[in-house]
Amino acid sequence: MNRTSQLSAQGVVRARDAEAHGLARPELARLVQSGKLERVGRGLYVPAKAKITEHHSLVEAAARIPHGVVCLLSALRFHGIGTQNPHEVWLAIDVKAWKPVADSLPLRIVRFSGTALTYGVEVHKLEGVDVRITSREKTVADCFKYRNKIGLDVALEALREYLRSRKRSIDHLTKAAEACRVARVMRPYLEALA
Repeated sequence: MNRTSQLSAQGVVRARDAEAHGLARPELARLVQSGKLERVGRGLYVPAKAKITEHHSLVEAAARIPHGVVCLLSALRFHGIGTQNPHEVWLAIDVKAWKPVADSLPLRIVRFSGTALTYGVEVHKLEGVDVRITSREKTVADCFKYRNKIGLDVALEALREYLRSRKRSIDHLTKAAEACRVARVMRPYLEALA
């Protein structure tokens, strides 16, 4: 298997990842000119004729910021909870992490720390890239934690939809709420809707 086909198997590729596989940046430019790769953003490439899914913006964000976690409105959309359709990718990063700059990809950066950043993170393989996304329960709890930023109506809609789904687990939701320190805030709504 040659280096180009190895990159093609990875989905979205950063220029620095290509260099790690032995492909220099000028060689990447030649592959773009020949039509074997397409440049989708600054330093991001995809194989020509790659299958682009509805989650492509999440894939780009994960490739650009590998330590970030897709959260809040973007995670709601991914899990099919509620009616939110954000025009930017909501990404959680550590409180002390450098704030990434995205040229063509609209990002909404949210700062999480400690357990709030690590609890309930799932890894989903999308377009050949590992994308870190908060679980359904953690996403609902995060909506309550950031209710002043996204709106209480969005948090209530997320909770209502979650409780209606077959995949619901009150125990997991309660643990996520405790990890986010919003168990007391959520309790009255949970009791009213459950």
